Amino acid sequence: MFAAATKSFVKQVGDGGRLVPVPSLSEADKYQPLSLVVKKKRCFLLPRYKFTSTPFTLKDILLGDREISAGISSYQLLNYEDESDVSLYGRRGNHIVNDVGINVTGSDSIAVKASFGVVTKHEVEVSTLLKEITTRKINFDHSLIRQSRSSRKAVLCVVMESIRTTRQCSLSVHAGIRGEAMRFHFMDEQNPKGRDKAIVFPAHTTIAFSVFELFIYLDGAFDLCVTSVSRGGFEREETATFAFLYRLRNILFERNRRVMDAISRSQLYLDDLFSDYYDKPFSMTDISLKEGTHIRVNLLNHNIPKGPCILCGMGNLKRETVYGCFQCSVDGQKYVRLHAVPCFDVWHKRMK
Repeated sequence: MFAAATKSFVKQVGDGGRLVPVPSLSEADKYQPLSLVVKKKRCFLLPRYKFTSTPFTLKDILLGDREISAGISSYQLLNYEDESDVSLYGRRGNHIVNDVGINVTGSDSIAVKASFGVVTKHEVEVSTLLKEITTRKINFDHSLIRQSRSSRKAVLCVVMESIRTTRQCSLSVHAGIRGEAMRFHFMDEQNPKGRDKAIVFPAHTTIAFSVFELFIYLDGAFDLCVTSVSRGGFEREETATFAFLYRLRNILFERNRRVMDAISRSQLYLDDLFSDYYDKPFSMTDISLKEGTHIRVNLLNHNIPKGPCILCGMGNLKRETVYGCFQCSVDGQKYVRLHAVPCFDVWHKRMK
C-alpha cells in the first residue's frame, strides 16, 4: 500500500522522470541526501531499474576522515491529498491486494486514499559537492565497492534529493463495487470483515528521492553523472587500455603528420633553391675555383668518410657525397659536405 501511494505521488508530481518512489516504508529512512543506493536493471527486456538501499553514505566510501562540506537546502514543495479508484483487474490493483491482504470478495475495485499533507524537498548543493570531489578518492577496500565492482550490472548512486512528509500521515484502502452514479456502491449485507485497511506513518518519512550515478576510475577518482545521457559504473581494465591505445594512436598520427609536413616543406625549399640556381643566367663555370673563392675538395683524401650533403642529404633523404669545403664550418664542424654540382655552388652563392 505504501509503495502504491509513493508510485502514484511520483507519477503525479513528475519531475522529468528523475524522481524514484520509495519502495518500502521500513527502508524510507535510508534514502536521505548523500546516502548510497545500488541501481540494477530488472531485465534486459525492460527499461526499468531497481534501486536497493545501503547503510552507507558517500563519505563512508571515500579515503580520509574529512566530512563532506556540501550543504543541504530544503523548502516546501506542495500539499498532497489523493483519492483514486483502482481496478482489481489491473497490475496496480493486484499489487495493492497482495501487499495489503485486503478482502476483495464481491468487489471489482478498491479506493485508495493518501493523505501526505505538506511535503518538503531536501536537496544537496550540487556545485559545492562537485568542487569538493575533485580532491577526493574512492576507497577500493570498502566492502560495498568490492561487491559493486564485481558485478557489471550494478551502478552506485548518490541520493541528491529526497521528498519528506512534515506530519503524521495516513493511507487507507477500501474494497467495493463501482457504481454508475456514485463512487462506490457498498452492499452492507455482503460487507465481510477485512474490506478496509489503513496505516499511519510518522512525520519526516521519505516518500521519493532522486540520484546521480557515480563513475569510478581505476585510480580512485570519480565523477557525478549530472546529466541523463551520462552513465555511471566502474572503469574497466580493457576500457582503460583501449583509451590509452587510442590516445597513443592519435599522438603517433599527429607526430607523423608533423614529420611529413617538415619533409614536404624541406623538399619544396630545396626545389625552389635548385630551380633558382638553374634558372639564373649566370655562368655554369666552376665559380668555386675562381680567385678568392672557397675550394672544393675530395674529403676522402683527408680521411673523412662519405656522408650526407648538408643541403640535400638531411632528414629522410640520405643523399651522400665525398666532396666538401674546408673553408666553411657548421655546428663546430671544421668542414661541410656538399655535392660537387649544384650544392657546392648553391651553398656558396647563399653565403654571399
